[in-house]
Amino acid sequence: MSDTTQRTTQEHAIQVPVGAIKLDGDLAIPARAKGIVLFAHGSGSSRLSPRNRYVANVLHEGGLATLLIDLLTPEEEAIDLETTHLRFDVDMLAQRVIQTTDWLEAQPQTRGLGIGYFGASTGAGAALIAAAERGEKVKAVVSRGGRPDLAKLALNSVRSPTLFIVGGSDTLVIQLNRAAEAQIPGPTRLEIIRGATHLFEEPGALEEVARLARDWFASHLAPVVR
Repeated sequence: MSDTTQRTTQEHAIQVPVGAIKLDGDLAIPARAKGIVLFAHGSGSSRLSPRNRYVANVLHEGGLATLLIDLLTPEEEAIDLETTHLRFDVDMLAQRVIQTTDWLEAQPQTRGLGIGYFGASTGAGAALIAAAERGEKVKAVVSRGGRPDLAKLALNSVRSPTLFIVGGSDTLVIQLNRAAEAQIPGPTRLEIIRGATHLFEEPGALEEVARLARDWFASHLAPVVR
């Protein structure tokens, strides 16, 4: 994040109530934000993921607010480290994305901002299920190395403009994303980053992910007129 952007972006540690639990998150809102992007993290990741925080900073430079949130509580994370089953419970994770979306719509500082989802790996499946359920409230979705196949039949109901970003060396995930793209009735685009693997660790790969995501959200998110 540039010094100017950092000075004009308000950042807050927040907790989102979801039923009987609270989810930890980091909310960042640049001056005159054009929209807000909710991050749905992937397998074994968290709001502290350097990859997602890098993407979030690029979105801030593009005038977009972000909410990076842990979809599992610390206690659930500990269980998941042993069993790995919670990270694949995309229906449960999707419901938490939906309830967090409703929370954003109710907060004075984010009410009226167009909402987008950025889903990584298994989190992309949860984001697409949530987009299908929330319909026109979700203005855009970006999937980074996503597992959209986990969204199953919900794909047929996704009408939010959806961008799939996949590494060129991530062969199986390319196939899964192409199949998902064919099922989604809304506008879609598939971007394959040449030479990149699943985590986009190659030089310049994550920068390209961030640029593509910023441009996609910037073109689809706009303040809601009330």
